Amino acid sequence: MLENVRAALLAHRGQGLNFWSRANRLCRGEAEALLASIGLAGQVHAVAGTLSYGNQKQLELGIALASDPKILLLDEPTAGMSASETHETIALIDRVARERRLTLLFTEHDMAVVFSIAQRIAVMHQGRVIAHGDPAAVRADAQVRRVYLGDAPMGPRR
Repeated sequence: MLENVRAALLAHRGQGLNFWSRANRLCRGEAEALLASIGLAGQVHAVAGTLSYGNQKQLELGIALASDPKILLLDEPTAGMSASETHETIALIDRVARERRLTLLFTEHDMAVVFSIAQRIAVMHQGRVIAHGDPAAVRADAQVRRVYLGDAPMGPRR
């Protein structure tokens, strides 16, 4: 895993093809710190392919963060996860976004995930936006309730 994150850091800095330096010295501390920040400090030397699905998603997040983005694009970040992995991933993404002052733009079909992390929501149905705004306004929208949430008005979830 350390090598995956180091490779991303080096590529971001334009040092991916620097054959004249000792690659094992470059960005090691920064890669270790990044892995620690996403909860993978104890698995720094694990082979990425041997990680659990949830840990693989954490590693993917670390690789994306290595480029020091201002906007982080996520496509269904919790798809295929257990309830506990989903909860941990939401907390991690929320914490990382706040610490790094990132804007998140994500696609997600799990409404519990959307309402737990989003500050602004745009809801699409059949290729067009049917509602947008803060979570409370979107949750209260009649068309959103009909299409995604069911007909009954819903109170806040956590």
